[in-house]
Amino acid sequence: MKLAQRVTQVPPSMTLAISAKAKAMKAEGIDVCSFSAGEPDFDTPEHIKEAAKKALDEGKTRYGPAAGEPKLREAIAAKLKEYNHLNYQPENIIVTNGGKFSLFNLMLTLIEAGDEVIIPVPYWVSYPEMVKLAGGTPILVPTEVSNGYKITPEQLRQATTEKSKLFVLNSPSNPTGMVYSPAEIRALAEVVVEKDLLVVSDEIYERILYDGAEHLSIGTVSPEVFARTIISNGFAKSYAMTGWRVGYAAAPLELIQGMTKIQGHSTSNVCTFAQYGAIAALEGTQEPVDIMLAAFSERRRFILDSIATIPHLSCPQPNGAFYVYIDIKETGIDPLEFCNILLDKYHVAAIPGIAFGSESEVRMSYATDLTSIQKGMERLAKFVASL
Repeated sequence: MKLAQRVTQVPPSMTLAISAKAKAMKAEGIDVCSFSAGEPDFDTPEHIKEAAKKALDEGKTRYGPAAGEPKLREAIAAKLKEYNHLNYQPENIIVTNGGKFSLFNLMLTLIEAGDEVIIPVPYWVSYPEMVKLAGGTPILVPTEVSNGYKITPEQLRQATTEKSKLFVLNSPSNPTGMVYSPAEIRALAEVVVEKDLLVVSDEIYERILYDGAEHLSIGTVSPEVFARTIISNGFAKSYAMTGWRVGYAAAPLELIQGMTKIQGHSTSNVCTFAQYGAIAALEGTQEPVDIMLAAFSERRRFILDSIATIPHLSCPQPNGAFYVYIDIKETGIDPLEFCNILLDKYHVAAIPGIAFGSESEVRMSYATDLTSIQKGMERLAKFVASL
């Protein structure tokens, strides 16, 4: 059987593959400490689950509008206005099957052969592959650890050509956990306007910030930038709703209409009763978000302190999300081999930097319990000491 060429252009998701291997080892009774998946270990808050149950009892089980339940689109617009200071109307919102599909849908709607999409390196694994699947060309711009793995305005300016259509911005970042400061966002926004780019701002980790870090949505900088901005977000990370598959995009009306057309021929509407859980997430108490953030803060401090005691490893301090991006080049081992040995012999799952476009780092997620983190860091130290 001959598959379409587009399938051969993209590799499987390495993060999902390693997470699946770790889960399979656990199923065999092996004590695996998994730092691979970016999935909070908390249960979805009770009031969100109750809202979905109530929606089921009320018969919210039928097809809904392809762009999302009107009440959820209204709630998202209200959240964007109050929390992000972005003046979107409900018709500027589309509800998608997870934050990931908001990005994939965007690429299918906006990008075609000949279009270039600028992506800073390291990047979330799916950004360049989505661009390829849409027929576009990802332009990968390496960043420096000395600058916190963040693209500079001059790098963005130099990467732009007459074919450039979209700039992908992710802050807080997966895989590095780095957060662009408001001043850095404003400087990038100037280039976006200067070069007449569109910018998609992936803000899925916006609520997970540390040490006074501030998240600024790029669309707030000026009306000119707002007109060029697409917001991608979702409920998975902040509300521990990874399996619910509810995300959204906010954008100019013409683009949302195009994305709705694509969604109407692909997934149709997002699970109806899950959307009522998302409404409760936005409109209900935010205390569970604060509780999770407090736990992430404790875990972050422990894992950073642990890394600091292990020779040949270094890690810049992340100010957002729940990842550490560890530089292992002093070990002399390729990151892929490093992660394979770490999992097979020491039963610790991490993701090699090659998945994110870099060659000397590994990513570890601390979205897991503190006991597992303590045990995993002890094993990591033993592994490095054995080299």
